[in-house]
Formats: sequence, structure tokens, C-alpha cells
Amino acid sequence: MTHTTADLPTRRAGGAVVPVLAFAGIVVAVMQTLLVPVIKDLPQLLHTAPSNATWVLTSTLLSGAVATPIMGRLGDLYGKRRMLIISLAVMVIGAVISAVTSQLLTMIVGRTLQGFAMGAIPLGIGLMRDMLPRERLGSAMALMSSSIGVGGGLALPGAALIAQHADWHALFYAAAGLGVLAIVLALLVVPESPMRAKGSFDLFGALGLSAGLVLFLLPITKGSDWGWSSGTTLGLFAAAVVVLLLWGVMELRMKAPLVDLRTTARREVLLTNLASIMVGVAFYVVSLVLPQLLQLPVATGYGLGQSMVVAGLAVAPLGLTMMFTAPVYARLSARFGPRTTLIIGLVVIGAGYGGGIGLMDAVWQTVLTSVVLGAGIGLAYSSLPALIVGAVPASETGAANGLNTLMRSVGTSVSSAVIGMVLANTAHHVNGVAVPTLHGFHLSFLIATGAVVVGLLLAIGLPGRRSGPHLRAASAQEAGPARAEQVVSGFRGRVVGAEGTPVPRAKVTLIDHRGRQAGATVTAEDGSYAIAVPAGGSYVLATRAAGHGPLASAARHTGDERIVDLDLTLPGETVTA
Repeated sequence: MTHTTADLPTRRAGGAVVPVLAFAGIVVAVMQTLLVPVIKDLPQLLHTAPSNATWVLTSTLLSGAVATPIMGRLGDLYGKRRMLIISLAVMVIGAVISAVTSQLLTMIVGRTLQGFAMGAIPLGIGLMRDMLPRERLGSAMALMSSSIGVGGGLALPGAALIAQHADWHALFYAAAGLGVLAIVLALLVVPESPMRAKGSFDLFGALGLSAGLVLFLLPITKGSDWGWSSGTTLGLFAAAVVVLLLWGVMELRMKAPLVDLRTTARREVLLTNLASIMVGVAFYVVSLVLPQLLQLPVATGYGLGQSMVVAGLAVAPLGLTMMFTAPVYARLSARFGPRTTLIIGLVVIGAGYGGGIGLMDAVWQTVLTSVVLGAGIGLAYSSLPALIVGAVPASETGAANGLNTLMRSVGTSVSSAVIGMVLANTAHHVNGVAVPTLHGFHLSFLIATGAVVVGLLLAIGLPGRRSGPHLRAASAQEAGPARAEQVVSGFRGRVVGAEGTPVPRAKVTLIDHRGRQAGATVTAEDGSYAIAVPAGGSYVLATRAAGHGPLASAARHTGDERIVDLDLTLPGETVTA
């Protein structure tokens, strides 16, 4: 008996799964953007110095960076839906804590807990890969990946409106309410993934990565306050290098590491992650520059004199365009592949920033810039998870996408630090107040354009779509009778037994129309297999496993990847796929 991915019970997903997961991603983005409208007022609101108030933002960034790869790995081991709900629940608790305090330390605790929600993005992408059929997967992952920008763009005007007309603590109550709604919807609609990775959780790996990330990101976010050449900043950078190197050596020796560095070092994974940093840099520049340009007084000669709400509305098309780009990405990727789509997205981003340098004289021009950049960033963000998913084993999807999301966060952190330094160094000082200059805005857009150029070179270096058969083994040791995780031209799927239980180490043999063996492989621990075909035509997939009778399933290959799941509960039956 042959199942498609859609009708296999353990991988069944209703039509509401994708929007619910995307909504969870948007809620996470809303949490990140929550305090943008009140950033300049935080010292007064929290009764503290400006340098102390920045910890309210820094704490969220650091906890999100730490939680993203860790929650991804926990999802691979213990269930992605379970970890998604836990991530959102921790965020809700943090939002409630922040909503009831105006004390700096308690606020930092609440914001730290809110950062844990960042793990929802890679967990959502992993759930989609495990449950959705191939024809729905591209656009679904694109929407999930873009949700971080969609939520950020849409939250700006909403948060500005609340901040202008209500107590600022209402921002946190709103975030908590959205988090509760996301949890309820996930419980009702999203099924748990049957995929599980082997091994145990790498606690020491998690501690080492957490320490390294904190040591690296802390001086990036606080370097402008401490001084980039200060002993504290340089010392933390040096410590980060030492800790991360030692962590890498330890991970390479682990049987079940938190992050599989051998997989991460593959050309397609490494270049995709490096390109993600550049996309993160480019994405954040527009969020830093345009709101300030729009709100500066007209008396400066270049400010547009708009209110906080209008500024948010002018930048909102950035997120809306990213959302509407998801189906466009699916068509482009299906025809040209995610690598080419990433390149197209980066070219559009470059055009947006290049043209945006001359489009800072009116509100409509900033809206146009937001739309163009939203389209490019949407295409780029949508391509990244597809490139990662196509290059790693299914059992590592959560951890791999968690690392990729982390790389984007590193990009936004670097962007925040660099652009903040540029705007501060080019600012005019009026009565002790630093006023950003038009030259600083132009220079920021040029920096973003440079990041796009670097990202474009990295994307060009990615492997192109292969015209011939290709197998992706889970590791070098498994490359023979291996668990193959990706077939560019061939069959892939899962072998299952009673009640959809995956059957590991089952032999799958490909037989052509002349009765000759055309290929063979062995299923992984999660029952997955992948096998290339030499040419299009009719084949038989013969399957044999200990404790089960043989199964022969006919299937026709038409030149693209075909998903065929094999059920051994009806031994000996031959069914046309």
C-alpha cells in the first residue's frame, strides 16, 4: 500500500496549521518590536540612566539568541509542537511580569523571558517540513520565515497607537493576550510531529553555546556605551572567541551534539548561514532609519515631521509586502530553485536601498522604499529555510533552522550596533540633544547596500539546482546503505508499520521496468528514505524489513522529486502510486 505525505496518519495536517504557525511567528515579532515607539522614553519610564535602560532591549536579544538553537534541538528530540507551546508560554509569563512593573531589574527579567519566544520560528518551520506535502511546503515555509518581518512591520503602528493613547504597560498586556491566543490555537489545530532525533540533550553544549553567544553579542550591543576600544569590549570579544572554539571542539567529539558542526560546515549550509547574517543586517537598517527620518521636525531641513503613528503606518508596508511575497516566492522557487530566488531577493533589496538614498524627501517616497525592500527581504527570508531544509537530515531540521534564525539575529544585532554608531558619530548636537543627520541616513543605506553585495556573492557561491540524480546522506559514514535525506530527482518518503509507526533499517530497492535493480537504500531511524532514479518512467519500490512481509509498490517518476510513503501492514500488495 502506498501513501502520499498528505494522507499518512502520522503526518496529517489540516488547512489551518500554516496560518496558525505563521500567527505564532507574527506574535514573536510583535514582542520584539513592542518597545520601539517608547525607546527614547525608557530612562524616564524606568527611572534609570539611559545606559541602564538599554538592558531592557539587550536582555531580550541575548535570551532569544540563546534559546533559538536550544529550543530547536529540544524540539527535534522531544516534539516540536511541545517546545513551541513552551516557548510561547514563557513569553506570556515574561509579558505579564513586565506589565506589572516599572522597576528596571524586574523589567529586565520579564524581557529576558519574552526572548525565549524566538525559538517558535524554527520550530514552526520544522513542523511544516514534517507534516506538509511537498506542494504546500514552499509557500508555507516562506510565510513562516517572513513572519518575523511581517509582525515587526505591522506591530509598529499598533504599538505606537497604544503608546500614544494608553499607559505603556498596555503594550505588554496586549503581547500576553496575543501569546495566549497563539497557544490556544496551536493546541487546537497543530498536531505533534512524529519525527524524533536520536540521542539525548547536550547540556554542556547548550551551556557552552549560551556562554559564547552572550560573550559575543553583549559587546556588540553595549560597545557604543562602553567604547569599542575599551578593555571590557575587547576582553569580551576575546573571551567569546576562546569559548566558542572550545565549544566547537567539544561538539565535534559528541555523539549527539547540540549543533552538528559537520553538517553546518557543508558548503550549502555554511554559505546560507553567512548570507543570513547579511540579510539580517540589511533588514534592520530600514527599521532604524525610516522611523527617525519620518519623525524628525521639518525645521531640520530634511525631517518629515510626522507623528509616531504615521511613521509606523509608513513603514508598515515593509511587513505587508513580505507577507504577500510568500506565494510569489513559492512559484519562483518551484521554477528556479531557492538559490536563484535568494539572489533575486538580494538584487531587489540592493535596488531598494540604492534608490532609497534619493527617496527621502516625502512620506510617499518612504512608503515606496518600504514596499520595494519588503519584496526583496520577503524573497530572501523565504529562501533561507528552504535551502537549510534541503541540506540537512529531517531529524536535524529544528536545530539547523534554529541556528539559521540565530544567524539572522546576529545580523540584526550587528546592524543595530553599526548603524547606531554611524548615526551617533554623524549627528548634530542641539542643546545637548543628538539629532541624526541626512548624511548619516545616506551612509546607513550605503552600509546596507554593501551587506547586500556580500550576501549576493555568498548566494552565487551556493550549489545550483542539479540536473542529474543526487543523494544527500546524513553523514559520511552513512553514505553507502545510508539514510539519504534529499533527492533532487527521485523518490523519498517514509516506511511505516502498524498505526503509522516508522520502520528503521528497512531495505528499499528501486526496480526498473525491465526488472533490473536501479538503486537501493536503507531507511533511517525515523523511517525516512530517499533514492535517486536514473531517468523518468515506471518503477517498483520493493521494501523488506525484519518482522514484516515484503511490499512492492509501483510508482511513476516524471522528472521531479516524488513523495511515496510505504505501509508494510499489507505485505505483498502491489498498488500503483
